[in-house]
Amino acid sequence: MNPVLTLLGATALTLGAVSAVQAEPLRVAVIESLSGSQTSTGRLYATVAHYVLDKINAKGGFNGEPIIVTEYDNGGNTTGAADKFKQAVADGVDVVIQGSSSAVAGQVSEDVRKYNLRHPGEEVLYLNVGAEALELTGEKCHFHGFRFTTTAPMRVGALTQVMKEAGVLGTKVYSINQNYSWGQDMEAAIEADAGPMGYEVVGKVLHEVNRIQDFAPYVAKIQAAAPDTVITGNWSNDLLLLMKAVGDAGLDLRFGTAFLDQVGNLGNAGEVALGNYVAHPYNIEVEGDTLAADYKAVTGHNPVYVEPGAVNGMTMVAKALETVDFGGGKIDTNAIALALEKVTLDTPIGQLSIRAEDHQTIMPVVVSVVSKDVAYPVDGTDMGFKPVKVVPADQVLYPVQDSCRMKRPS
Repeated sequence: MNPVLTLLGATALTLGAVSAVQAEPLRVAVIESLSGSQTSTGRLYATVAHYVLDKINAKGGFNGEPIIVTEYDNGGNTTGAADKFKQAVADGVDVVIQGSSSAVAGQVSEDVRKYNLRHPGEEVLYLNVGAEALELTGEKCHFHGFRFTTTAPMRVGALTQVMKEAGVLGTKVYSINQNYSWGQDMEAAIEADAGPMGYEVVGKVLHEVNRIQDFAPYVAKIQAAAPDTVITGNWSNDLLLLMKAVGDAGLDLRFGTAFLDQVGNLGNAGEVALGNYVAHPYNIEVEGDTLAADYKAVTGHNPVYVEPGAVNGMTMVAKALETVDFGGGKIDTNAIALALEKVTLDTPIGQLSIRAEDHQTIMPVVVSVVSKDVAYPVDGTDMGFKPVKVVPADQVLYPVQDSCRMKRPS
């Protein structure tokens, strides 16, 4: 055999082996509230991440390797999130997924931004699948951060519009929210809509987050104010316990909410919940839905609460990954981010896309009412969330905030 050809053949085999060894996997960190009072929400985001990314792996993975998904428990607090981010970057993470708690999101987003400034060429992406504080696409916006959910003005705007059209909003509204960035955004949005929607805010409360065990005193204050409607952005234990107190008091009052579809709320409130409203990024009751059956087959339960919207967000990420090819080489998160800016996703409620100026997802909002006339009852009850109206994206999207000063890669 020709020794030159033999050498070339051996070299080709060696290079092929090196190439195979050097194929770089995409490493994803789910930094979530997997213990403590926010576990009921954090676990759902982790489930969504596995649901979407496992499908990519089943088709061969990304960049020649399976995507590596690692869960990090932030304990539901900012200190835990900061510690877990440090651990994740030490593990070589390329992408961070997080959604439960805007306070935690603010920590993670800022940690990602600062890390990227110090490590050009090694940037990490932050995929926010659930945190809704305006500051995340305002003063804390950055090129490597994306929000795949709504904000307080989007939810409240849709909610008050539809409730007014249905003749159930009334002229007196009570605002009860958690005292941090998200709850403060909700209170501001409720006050901002008062004039245009023809109501007066007859009472407002900002309370401690996840520290109140008995909401009966708050329910008593609500009763004393005699509102037509209570609007709240409460979530996790603060909403579960509020609805329990409402149910225990037999309060005959309509609620407009952001997260009434959280698991356990209808079970806690009982039939007192009938006629209450929720504004959410998605509802599997919408005719033509194709997600519910597959999600249940994979996870064992119907997609609920934050899951359907988060699936849409992660599906947009999956579509972006289909358009980039690193040939088994180094992961370029800047290229993934640029691809994400161009993604559109058609869903039964309308099209989703990314606003390049602040990386807010442009999306419709569904407003639903608690009813027994549903295909997917929840919490072991005969009640669920019947869609009233899908409010188009252009009717709910807030302008790019002046405080967003996004610096794009050169």
